[in-house]
Amino acid sequence: MKTVRSDFEILKKTINNQPLTYLDTAATSQKPNQVLAAIQNYYLKDNANVHRGVYTLSEQATQAYEDARTKVGHFLNAPSARNIVFTRSTTESLNWLAQSFGPGQVEAGDEILLTYLEHHSNIVPWQVLAQKTGAKLKYVGLTEDGQVDLVDFADQLTTKTKIVSFAHVSNVLGTLAPVKKMVAMAHEVGARVIVDGAQAVAHLPVDVQDLDVDFYAFSGHKVYGPTGIGVLYGRTELLEAMEPAQYGGEMIEKVGLESSTFQPAPWKFEAGTPNIAGAIGLGAALDYMQELGLAQVSDYETDLMEETVTKLLAIPGLTLYGPQNGHDRYGVAAFNLAGVHPHDVATILDQEGVEVRAGHHCAQPLMAYLGLPATVRVSLGVYNNSADIDRLCAGLHQVREYFAND
Repeated sequence: MKTVRSDFEILKKTINNQPLTYLDTAATSQKPNQVLAAIQNYYLKDNANVHRGVYTLSEQATQAYEDARTKVGHFLNAPSARNIVFTRSTTESLNWLAQSFGPGQVEAGDEILLTYLEHHSNIVPWQVLAQKTGAKLKYVGLTEDGQVDLVDFADQLTTKTKIVSFAHVSNVLGTLAPVKKMVAMAHEVGARVIVDGAQAVAHLPVDVQDLDVDFYAFSGHKVYGPTGIGVLYGRTELLEAMEPAQYGGEMIEKVGLESSTFQPAPWKFEAGTPNIAGAIGLGAALDYMQELGLAQVSDYETDLMEETVTKLLAIPGLTLYGPQNGHDRYGVAAFNLAGVHPHDVATILDQEGVEVRAGHHCAQPLMAYLGLPATVRVSLGVYNNSADIDRLCAGLHQVREYFAND
């Protein structure tokens, strides 16, 4: 882990004549040289469309694309690579589920259960589905330290609950949902469970079979891969029963003038030319994570988060939201400084080369639940270290001094 930073060329960059300290990995991770090389290699040596050609170059591109699918399957411990659908993002994966899976699951009077921790992409699609079908949308409350309230979860589960969808890790508080427990409880009432893994896969090992989830979604760019590539894992029988969300080339088996038949899953969901380079880049990113060791990454980031939380809490006037120790949060720390707007904090930190997020983090219902308009958010990656946290805290002290003298 001590040599990881050398794999990320962008970290040599300066911002406002200061060394770059990148603390916004929850928004998007930086990309290691190995991922950039894999993408470049595809375009330089293997560039062709996939599945359609019988010539050598197309077959090589197809092999690389399907190898990436296999790597994702292994990364999640899916039963088969055929359980893995490539999408553009977690957002697209969740939208496809709400559009293609949801209508067959809910009708008027049924219930869709979410939590207050959700990103907008795991709220709005279900709102639209509820409005179209007459289903009821319900939300599970939180404990004082920002964890999913399992008592409230149990109380809200009924035989009318048909879909349960929640984040594996909160993109604001960094809290970890007890996925295995929640899945078991939801399955007891016959509900299907969808997990938004966008903020989880870069920070801890994920085993979809052990978790027993029905669907699991994540984005490549959150796990050191390129933008524009996402993953939807689904149980075989559910993917086979789902209708595609898009139609056209690539996903068809036979087209007639009046009707068409489709490829089996997962290919029936991948209409048109896919993001071939994106899938290959994601495969390289997962290789990179495996080489680092997922357990080692998790241990390293847990220790760094513990250090981050300890140093943040030592700053006068700083309020940290969620767990007050680093071992109960994954990758993310959200806070405010008394008397200073989060945007002002982020702007001043930027002048020191420290890049953080400020705002509602696409989680306005959570902000309303916490009674906050916005927060500053720090999020860690494998390339961060103690020096980054020291620069962050030094910058926060400068913010305090500036506004104290204003």
